[in-house]
Amino acid sequence: MPTLTTKAQVTIPKRIRTILGVKPGDEVDFDVKNDTIILLKKKKLPIAKWKGFLGHGRTDKLMEELR
Repeated sequence: MPTLTTKAQVTIPKRIRTILGVKPGDEVDFDVKNDTIILLKKKKLPIAKWKGFLGHGRTDKLMEELR
């Protein structure tokens, strides 16, 4: 049974991490319903993987080229 540390942290058991498919760096969320805590893996938006793909530039110039 995981124990709360002095920093209010707890280790998620490996079995649960495997079921949820969470890895270090993944974001999780918590919900409480009827005295039950629910751990949720936050989904990344598909667009997040494309962040910075086009490099650094001016958005207005890029939008004009695309039109």
